[in-house]
Amino acid sequence: MEVTSDSPSGRYARQTLLPWIGEQGQQKLASVRVVVVGCGALGTTAAEQLARAGVGHLTLIDRDIVELSNLQRQVLFDEEDARANLPKAVAGERRLRRINSNIQIQGIVTDVNQENAQELLHADLILDGTDNAETRYLINDVAVKQGLPWIYAGCVGTEGRVMAVMPGRTACLRCLFPQAPRIGEMETCDTAGVLGPAASVAASIQAGLAIRMIVGDEIEAGMICFDLKSGRLNRIAQNEGKRDDCPCCGRREFEFLNNRNGSRAVSLCGRNSVQIRPASGSSVAALSAIKKRLESVGTVELNQFLLRCSLRDPEGVSLTVFTDGRLMVHGVNEAKRARSIIARYLG
Repeated sequence: MEVTSDSPSGRYARQTLLPWIGEQGQQKLASVRVVVVGCGALGTTAAEQLARAGVGHLTLIDRDIVELSNLQRQVLFDEEDARANLPKAVAGERRLRRINSNIQIQGIVTDVNQENAQELLHADLILDGTDNAETRYLINDVAVKQGLPWIYAGCVGTEGRVMAVMPGRTACLRCLFPQAPRIGEMETCDTAGVLGPAASVAASIQAGLAIRMIVGDEIEAGMICFDLKSGRLNRIAQNEGKRDDCPCCGRREFEFLNNRNGSRAVSLCGRNSVQIRPASGSSVAALSAIKKRLESVGTVELNQFLLRCSLRDPEGVSLTVFTDGRLMVHGVNEAKRARSIIARYLG
């Protein structure tokens, strides 16, 4: 019987020719549930590749809306999505349904936090497409607690890094980085810029690892790092990276999930502002260092008590960073929007 071009065998024929995938591997792909947290440059690229590969159920989770500045690197969106102010999870779901109508796709518009993380991240595999450290550490807690594999990815400028975390077998995120970076310490795409192809490379490595993990291919421990501008690509081996004294996979304390490290956002009545209390035990980088970083995206004023930045985009929004770690976002009244802006500019 001739196989038609729109049948499963026809659609994935070039992929099943790979001996480590084959028809059996394709069936495994069709049977799994993958959650992609974050629909930015990483999440959109990885989600599209997994949809095209035939992953049976994809869930996209994101709290933000599509903006024109996203289109340089976030491949699931177009100008119409930005004009309509569509939530990224909704626009991503619609696009992926047009790419592959044979799989199940669900877009969820929400902020992943301590209260909903275990329910939302219940899957066979979790992909990190987030833009802030706190959510990554929360994903790590949930994955280790539930024994779920997940794949970390990050990209700023022309550099990227990707690592598969397989609880019980490999180092987890806190084995390598026991403490989350301070607020404002790490560059973000909005302060340092990002090359679209670099994000695509990181997401492609992430999607490739995901496919390999799903079909049962052996995954090497370690972090893949690259710089697209210099042409550097290397793996940092971590065969001895797993630590018995790791707060997460060693002592199983799950601080981010149990809310001891969770930040809190409160809308200030009548002030069109949201105050965000930082995670317990965390701190902000030196205000002078934050000033230098934010000068590329707005007008910054600094004194011995606080830093204030009036952002150029979004217009009418400003940030205040206090020396005790508190942050205020002025010009918004929704907590999830405030979190998004903080993640965008301060990490």
